[in-house]
Amino acid sequence: MLKSVLLAGGGTAGHVEPALAVADALRAADPRLRLTLLGTKTGLEARLVPARGYELATVEKVPLPRRPSAQLLTVPGRLAGAVSTAAHVLAETRADVVVGFGGYVSVPAYLAARRRGIPIVVHEANPLPGVANRLGARFTPYVATSYPGTPLRGARLTGIPLRPEILTLDRSAGAQRTARGRYGLDYQRPTLLVVGGSQGARSVNTAMTQAARALARSGVQVLHAAGPRNIDEVTAALPTGLPAPYVLLPYLDHIPSAYAAADMVLCRSGAMTCAELSAVGLPAAYVPLPHGNGEQRRNALPTVEAGGGLIVDDADLSAAWIMNNVVPVLVSPERLAKMQAAMAGAGHPQAAQTIVSMIHEAEASRRRSGGRHAAH
Repeated sequence: MLKSVLLAGGGTAGHVEPALAVADALRAADPRLRLTLLGTKTGLEARLVPARGYELATVEKVPLPRRPSAQLLTVPGRLAGAVSTAAHVLAETRADVVVGFGGYVSVPAYLAARRRGIPIVVHEANPLPGVANRLGARFTPYVATSYPGTPLRGARLTGIPLRPEILTLDRSAGAQRTARGRYGLDYQRPTLLVVGGSQGARSVNTAMTQAARALARSGVQVLHAAGPRNIDEVTAALPTGLPAPYVLLPYLDHIPSAYAAADMVLCRSGAMTCAELSAVGLPAAYVPLPHGNGEQRRNALPTVEAGGGLIVDDADLSAAWIMNNVVPVLVSPERLAKMQAAMAGAGHPQAAQTIVSMIHEAEASRRRSGGRHAAH
Protein backbone atom coordinates (compact mmCIF):
# COMPACT_ATOMS: atom_id res chain seq x y z
CA MET A 1 0.00 0.00 0.00
CA LEU A 2 1.26 3.47 -0.89
CA LYS A 3 2.34 5.30 2.28
CA SER A 4 5.07 7.76 1.25
CA VAL A 5 5.96 9.58 -1.97
CA LEU A 6 8.96 11.78 -2.74
CA LEU A 7 8.38 14.39 -5.47
CA ALA A 8 11.53 15.93 -6.95
CA GLY A 9 11.20 19.26 -8.72
CA GLY A 10 12.89 22.56 -8.12
CA GLY A 11 14.23 25.76 -9.61
CA THR A 12 11.54 27.04 -11.94
CA ALA A 13 7.75 27.22 -11.78
CA GLY A 14 7.67 24.71 -14.65
CA HIS A 15 9.15 22.10 -12.29
CA VAL A 16 7.68 23.17 -8.94
CA GLU A 17 4.04 23.84 -9.86
CA PRO A 18 3.40 20.44 -11.52
CA ALA A 19 5.00 18.72 -8.50
CA LEU A 20 2.69 20.64 -6.16
CA ALA A 21 -0.35 19.88 -8.32
CA VAL A 22 0.39 16.14 -8.14
CA ALA A 23 0.98 16.46 -4.38
CA ASP A 24 -2.44 18.14 -4.06
CA ALA A 25 -4.08 15.31 -6.01
CA LEU A 26 -2.33 12.66 -3.89
CA ARG A 27 -3.33 14.44 -0.68
CA ALA A 28 -6.95 14.77 -1.83
CA ALA A 29 -7.09 11.03 -2.54
CA ASP A 30 -5.42 10.02 0.76
CA PRO A 31 -4.80 12.65 3.47
CA ARG A 32 -2.72 10.11 5.47
CA LEU A 33 -0.08 9.80 2.73
CA ARG A 34 3.35 11.22 3.59
CA LEU A 35 4.38 13.67 0.87
CA THR A 36 7.87 15.16 0.68
CA LEU A 37 9.15 17.53 -1.99
CA LEU A 38 12.83 17.47 -2.84
CA GLY A 39 14.25 20.81 -3.96
CA THR A 40 17.00 23.31 -3.27
CA LYS A 41 17.34 26.04 -0.66
CA THR A 42 17.43 28.81 -3.27
CA GLY A 43 14.74 27.93 -5.83
CA LEU A 44 11.07 28.93 -5.90
CA GLU A 45 10.30 25.76 -3.98
CA ALA A 46 11.91 27.16 -0.82
CA ARG A 47 8.96 29.57 -0.61
CA LEU A 48 6.16 27.76 -2.45
CA VAL A 49 6.38 24.30 -0.87
CA PRO A 50 6.04 25.31 2.82
CA ALA A 51 3.34 27.83 1.85
CA ARG A 52 1.28 24.96 0.41
CA GLY A 53 1.73 22.91 3.59
CA TYR A 54 4.24 20.33 2.37
CA GLU A 55 7.52 19.08 3.81
CA LEU A 56 10.59 20.29 1.88
CA ALA A 57 13.87 18.37 1.82
CA THR A 58 16.84 19.95 0.05
CA VAL A 59 19.89 18.86 -1.92
CA GLU A 60 22.76 20.89 -3.32
CA LYS A 61 22.12 22.42 -6.72
CA VAL A 62 24.48 20.75 -9.23
CA PRO A 63 24.14 22.49 -12.62
CA LEU A 64 25.92 20.95 -15.58
CA PRO A 65 28.13 23.48 -17.43
CA ARG A 66 27.04 23.86 -21.06
CA ARG A 67 30.67 24.05 -22.24
CA PRO A 68 33.86 22.29 -21.11
CA SER A 69 35.37 24.23 -18.22
CA ALA A 70 37.16 23.83 -14.91
CA GLN A 71 33.75 23.74 -13.23
CA LEU A 72 32.98 20.52 -15.11
CA LEU A 73 35.68 18.76 -13.06
CA THR A 74 33.79 19.50 -9.82
CA VAL A 75 30.52 17.97 -11.04
CA PRO A 76 31.14 14.26 -10.21
CA GLY A 77 32.03 14.98 -6.59
CA ARG A 78 29.19 17.42 -6.05
CA LEU A 79 26.71 15.11 -7.76
CA ALA A 80 27.84 12.19 -5.57
CA GLY A 81 27.16 14.36 -2.52
CA ALA A 82 23.70 15.27 -3.80
CA VAL A 83 22.90 11.60 -4.53
CA SER A 84 23.99 10.69 -1.01
CA THR A 85 21.73 13.39 0.43
CA ALA A 86 18.81 12.21 -1.72
CA ALA A 87 19.39 8.62 -0.58
CA HIS A 88 19.26 9.77 3.06
CA VAL A 89 15.93 11.54 2.38
CA LEU A 90 14.54 8.39 0.73
CA ALA A 91 15.55 6.32 3.74
CA GLU A 92 14.18 8.82 6.27
CA THR A 93 10.82 9.22 4.50
CA ARG A 94 10.60 5.50 3.59
CA ALA A 95 9.45 6.59 0.14
CA ASP A 96 7.57 3.97 -1.88
CA VAL A 97 7.83 5.90 -5.17
CA VAL A 98 9.94 8.80 -6.47
CA VAL A 99 8.23 11.20 -8.89
CA GLY A 100 10.60 13.48 -10.82
CA PHE A 101 9.69 16.62 -12.75
CA GLY A 102 13.10 17.46 -14.22
CA GLY A 103 15.66 20.09 -13.26
CA TYR A 104 18.73 19.94 -11.06
CA VAL A 105 17.17 18.04 -8.15
CA SER A 106 15.72 15.20 -10.21
CA VAL A 107 19.09 13.71 -11.23
CA PRO A 108 20.21 12.84 -7.67
CA ALA A 109 16.67 11.65 -6.86
CA TYR A 110 16.61 9.32 -9.88
CA LEU A 111 20.08 7.93 -9.17
CA ALA A 112 19.37 7.40 -5.47
CA ALA A 113 16.02 5.74 -6.20
CA ARG A 114 17.55 3.39 -8.75
CA ARG A 115 20.30 2.45 -6.30
CA ARG A 116 17.70 1.64 -3.62
CA GLY A 117 15.30 -0.19 -5.96
CA ILE A 118 12.53 2.36 -5.53
CA PRO A 119 10.24 2.77 -8.55
CA ILE A 120 10.37 6.03 -10.48
CA VAL A 121 7.71 8.07 -12.29
CA VAL A 122 8.90 10.83 -14.64
CA HIS A 123 6.91 13.86 -15.78
CA GLU A 124 8.22 16.06 -18.61
CA ALA A 125 6.53 19.45 -19.03
CA ASN A 126 8.25 20.57 -22.24
CA PRO A 127 8.09 19.28 -25.83
CA LEU A 128 11.85 18.58 -25.69
CA PRO A 129 13.03 16.77 -22.54
CA GLY A 130 15.94 18.04 -20.49
CA VAL A 131 19.00 16.03 -19.43
CA ALA A 132 17.48 15.00 -16.09
CA ASN A 133 14.35 13.46 -17.53
CA ARG A 134 16.19 11.81 -20.41
CA LEU A 135 18.19 10.03 -17.70
CA GLY A 136 15.18 9.25 -15.51
CA ALA A 137 13.17 7.85 -18.40
CA ARG A 138 15.87 5.20 -18.94
CA PHE A 139 15.17 3.82 -15.45
CA THR A 140 11.39 3.39 -15.63
CA PRO A 141 8.42 2.49 -17.84
CA TYR A 142 6.32 5.15 -16.05
CA VAL A 143 6.93 8.28 -18.12
CA ALA A 144 4.39 11.08 -18.58
CA THR A 145 4.65 13.84 -21.17
CA SER A 146 2.76 17.04 -21.84
CA TYR A 147 3.03 17.23 -25.62
CA PRO A 148 2.58 14.60 -28.34
CA GLY A 149 5.83 13.56 -29.93
CA THR A 150 8.09 14.24 -26.92
CA PRO A 151 11.08 11.95 -27.59
CA LEU A 152 10.99 9.76 -24.46
CA ARG A 153 10.59 6.01 -24.96
CA GLY A 154 7.28 4.54 -23.85
CA ALA A 155 5.86 7.88 -22.74
CA ARG A 156 2.15 8.46 -22.07
CA LEU A 157 0.60 11.79 -23.00
CA THR A 158 -0.96 13.23 -19.81
CA GLY A 159 -0.59 16.99 -20.15
CA ILE A 160 0.69 19.21 -17.34
CA PRO A 161 -0.84 18.72 -13.88
CA LEU A 162 -2.46 21.92 -12.64
CA ARG A 163 -3.67 23.06 -9.21
CA PRO A 164 -7.40 22.73 -8.50
CA GLU A 165 -7.80 26.51 -8.28
CA ILE A 166 -7.01 26.75 -12.00
CA LEU A 167 -9.00 23.68 -13.05
CA THR A 168 -12.14 24.86 -11.26
CA LEU A 169 -11.83 28.56 -12.15
CA ASP A 170 -15.20 30.27 -12.57
CA ARG A 171 -15.18 32.50 -15.67
CA SER A 172 -18.91 33.23 -15.66
CA ALA A 173 -20.19 36.78 -16.16
CA GLY A 174 -20.68 37.19 -12.40
CA ALA A 175 -17.18 35.96 -11.59
CA GLN A 176 -15.75 38.24 -14.27
CA ARG A 177 -17.55 41.24 -12.78
CA THR A 178 -16.14 40.42 -9.32
CA ALA A 179 -12.60 39.89 -10.65
CA ARG A 180 -12.62 43.13 -12.62
CA GLY A 181 -13.84 44.96 -9.53
CA ARG A 182 -10.88 43.56 -7.58
CA TYR A 183 -8.49 45.31 -9.97
CA GLY A 184 -10.48 48.52 -10.45
CA LEU A 185 -11.45 47.64 -14.02
CA ASP A 186 -14.65 48.52 -15.86
CA TYR A 187 -16.98 45.51 -15.95
CA GLN A 188 -18.17 46.10 -19.51
CA ARG A 189 -14.98 46.80 -21.46
CA PRO A 190 -13.01 44.12 -23.34
CA THR A 191 -9.99 43.33 -21.17
CA LEU A 192 -6.42 42.41 -22.13
CA LEU A 193 -4.22 40.77 -19.49
CA VAL A 194 -0.49 41.31 -20.07
CA VAL A 195 2.11 39.19 -18.27
CA GLY A 196 5.77 38.62 -19.10
CA GLY A 197 6.60 35.87 -16.62
CA SER A 198 7.56 36.39 -12.98
CA GLN A 199 10.15 39.02 -13.90
CA GLY A 200 8.28 40.70 -16.76
CA ALA A 201 9.44 41.00 -20.37
CA ARG A 202 10.97 44.21 -21.68
CA SER A 203 9.83 43.78 -25.29
CA VAL A 204 6.24 43.17 -24.15
CA ASN A 205 6.36 46.15 -21.80
CA THR A 206 7.71 48.46 -24.51
CA ALA A 207 5.12 47.43 -27.10
CA MET A 208 2.33 47.89 -24.57
CA THR A 209 3.33 51.39 -23.47
CA GLN A 210 3.55 52.41 -27.13
CA ALA A 211 0.13 50.90 -27.87
CA ALA A 212 -1.57 52.13 -24.69
CA ARG A 213 -3.29 55.22 -26.09
CA ALA A 214 -4.53 53.49 -29.25
CA LEU A 215 -5.77 50.54 -27.17
CA ALA A 216 -7.71 52.85 -24.86
CA ARG A 217 -9.23 54.70 -27.81
CA SER A 218 -10.41 51.38 -29.24
CA GLY A 219 -12.26 50.73 -25.95
CA VAL A 220 -9.87 48.05 -24.63
CA GLN A 221 -8.77 48.16 -20.98
CA VAL A 222 -5.56 46.57 -19.72
CA LEU A 223 -4.35 44.69 -16.64
CA HIS A 224 -0.55 44.67 -16.99
CA ALA A 225 1.96 42.93 -14.71
CA ALA A 226 5.24 44.55 -15.76
CA GLY A 227 7.63 42.70 -13.42
CA PRO A 228 9.16 44.10 -10.20
CA ARG A 229 12.39 45.16 -11.93
CA ASN A 230 10.60 47.02 -14.71
CA ILE A 231 7.72 48.72 -12.95
CA ASP A 232 9.36 52.17 -12.56
CA GLU A 233 10.48 52.23 -16.20
CA VAL A 234 7.04 51.19 -17.47
CA THR A 235 5.25 53.65 -15.19
CA ALA A 236 7.37 56.49 -16.59
CA ALA A 237 6.72 55.43 -20.20
CA LEU A 238 2.95 54.93 -19.85
CA PRO A 239 0.85 57.83 -21.21
CA THR A 240 -1.37 59.65 -18.73
CA GLY A 241 -5.01 60.60 -19.10
CA LEU A 242 -6.02 57.44 -20.98
CA PRO A 243 -9.74 57.18 -21.84
CA ALA A 244 -9.95 53.54 -20.59
CA PRO A 245 -8.53 51.88 -17.47
CA TYR A 246 -4.91 50.77 -17.64
CA VAL A 247 -4.00 48.99 -14.39
CA LEU A 248 -0.23 48.58 -14.00
CA LEU A 249 1.19 46.26 -11.31
CA PRO A 250 4.69 44.92 -10.55
CA TYR A 251 3.32 41.36 -10.37
CA LEU A 252 0.09 39.42 -9.87
CA ASP A 253 -0.19 37.83 -6.46
CA HIS A 254 -3.31 35.84 -7.47
CA ILE A 255 -3.18 34.78 -11.10
CA PRO A 256 -6.58 32.96 -11.09
CA SER A 257 -8.43 36.24 -10.43
CA ALA A 258 -6.48 37.90 -13.25
CA TYR A 259 -7.51 35.09 -15.60
CA ALA A 260 -11.12 35.51 -14.47
CA ALA A 261 -10.97 39.25 -15.26
CA ALA A 262 -9.50 38.85 -18.76
CA ASP A 263 -10.88 38.20 -22.23
CA MET A 264 -7.44 37.59 -23.77
CA VAL A 265 -3.79 37.43 -22.68
CA LEU A 266 -0.56 38.78 -24.17
CA CYS A 267 2.26 36.71 -22.68
CA ARG A 268 5.34 34.54 -22.98
CA SER A 269 4.71 30.86 -23.69
CA GLY A 270 6.24 28.93 -20.82
CA ALA A 271 4.85 25.41 -20.44
CA MET A 272 2.85 26.26 -17.30
CA THR A 273 1.33 29.39 -18.83
CA CYS A 274 0.23 27.50 -21.96
CA ALA A 275 -1.29 24.70 -19.88
CA GLU A 276 -3.13 27.08 -17.55
CA LEU A 277 -4.60 29.15 -20.39
CA SER A 278 -5.79 25.99 -22.14
CA ALA A 279 -7.39 24.79 -18.91
CA VAL A 280 -9.33 28.02 -18.34
CA GLY A 281 -10.14 28.55 -22.04
CA LEU A 282 -8.47 31.94 -22.30
CA PRO A 283 -7.22 32.97 -25.78
CA ALA A 284 -3.64 34.21 -25.95
CA ALA A 285 -1.24 36.15 -28.10
CA TYR A 286 2.06 34.39 -27.41
CA VAL A 287 5.46 36.05 -27.62
CA PRO A 288 7.93 33.17 -27.18
CA LEU A 289 11.14 33.92 -25.31
CA PRO A 290 13.79 34.15 -28.05
CA HIS A 291 16.37 32.06 -26.21
CA GLY A 292 17.14 28.42 -25.44
CA ASN A 293 16.22 25.66 -27.90
CA GLY A 294 13.02 27.26 -29.13
CA GLU A 295 10.94 25.36 -26.56
CA GLN A 296 8.60 28.29 -25.86
CA ARG A 297 7.57 28.37 -29.50
CA ARG A 298 6.95 24.62 -29.37
CA ASN A 299 4.88 25.10 -26.20
CA ALA A 300 2.54 27.54 -27.96
CA LEU A 301 2.11 25.81 -31.31
CA PRO A 302 -0.53 23.19 -30.39
CA THR A 303 -3.04 25.80 -29.16
CA VAL A 304 -2.17 28.22 -31.98
CA GLU A 305 -2.71 25.46 -34.56
CA ALA A 306 -6.00 24.55 -32.85
CA GLY A 307 -7.18 28.14 -33.30
CA GLY A 308 -6.97 29.18 -29.65
CA GLY A 309 -4.04 31.57 -29.90
CA LEU A 310 -1.84 33.86 -31.96
CA ILE A 311 1.95 33.84 -32.06
CA VAL A 312 4.52 36.53 -32.86
CA ASP A 313 8.31 36.51 -32.73
CA ASP A 314 9.78 38.71 -30.01
CA ALA A 315 11.54 40.85 -32.63
CA ASP A 316 8.25 41.42 -34.49
CA LEU A 317 6.16 42.46 -31.50
CA SER A 318 5.15 46.13 -31.76
CA ALA A 319 2.30 48.49 -31.00
CA ALA A 320 1.16 48.09 -34.61
CA TRP A 321 1.11 44.28 -34.32
CA ILE A 322 -1.03 44.52 -31.18
CA MET A 323 -3.48 46.92 -32.84
CA ASN A 324 -3.67 44.84 -36.05
CA ASN A 325 -3.91 41.39 -34.45
CA VAL A 326 -5.02 41.49 -30.81
CA VAL A 327 -7.59 44.31 -30.87
CA PRO A 328 -9.70 42.81 -33.69
CA VAL A 329 -10.16 39.68 -31.53
CA LEU A 330 -10.94 41.61 -28.34
CA VAL A 331 -13.64 43.75 -29.94
CA SER A 332 -15.33 40.79 -31.67
CA PRO A 333 -17.42 38.62 -29.31
CA GLU A 334 -17.75 36.02 -32.06
CA ARG A 335 -13.99 35.69 -32.60
CA LEU A 336 -13.35 35.62 -28.87
CA ALA A 337 -15.91 32.85 -28.32
CA LYS A 338 -14.46 30.77 -31.16
CA MET A 339 -10.91 31.11 -29.80
CA GLN A 340 -12.06 30.37 -26.24
CA ALA A 341 -13.68 27.13 -27.40
CA ALA A 342 -10.57 26.11 -29.36
CA MET A 343 -8.28 26.95 -26.43
CA ALA A 344 -10.36 24.99 -23.92
CA GLY A 345 -10.38 21.95 -26.20
CA ALA A 346 -6.58 21.80 -26.15
CA GLY A 347 -6.24 21.23 -22.38
CA HIS A 348 -5.68 18.09 -20.26
CA PRO A 349 -7.71 18.62 -17.07
CA GLN A 350 -7.16 15.04 -15.83
CA ALA A 351 -3.33 15.23 -15.93
CA ALA A 352 -2.78 15.12 -12.16
CA GLN A 353 -5.18 12.20 -11.68
CA THR A 354 -3.53 10.28 -14.52
CA ILE A 355 -0.10 10.73 -12.93
CA VAL A 356 -1.50 9.64 -9.53
CA SER A 357 -2.68 6.44 -11.25
CA MET A 358 0.83 5.93 -12.66
CA ILE A 359 2.29 6.35 -9.14
CA HIS A 360 -0.01 3.61 -7.85
CA GLU A 361 0.95 1.40 -10.81
CA ALA A 362 4.64 1.93 -10.01
CA GLU A 363 4.12 1.07 -6.33
CA ALA A 364 2.18 -2.06 -7.26
CA SER A 365 5.02 -3.13 -9.55
CA ARG A 366 7.45 -2.82 -6.62
CA ARG A 367 5.30 -5.08 -4.48
CA ARG A 368 5.01 -7.64 -7.29
CA SER A 369 8.78 -7.64 -7.76
CA GLY A 370 9.43 -8.50 -4.14
CA GLY A 371 9.62 -5.39 -2.00
CA ARG A 372 11.23 -2.06 -1.40
CA HIS A 373 14.75 -2.90 -2.56
CA ALA A 374 13.89 -4.96 -5.61
CA ALA A 375 15.97 -3.99 -8.63
CA HIS A 376 14.33 -2.47 -11.71
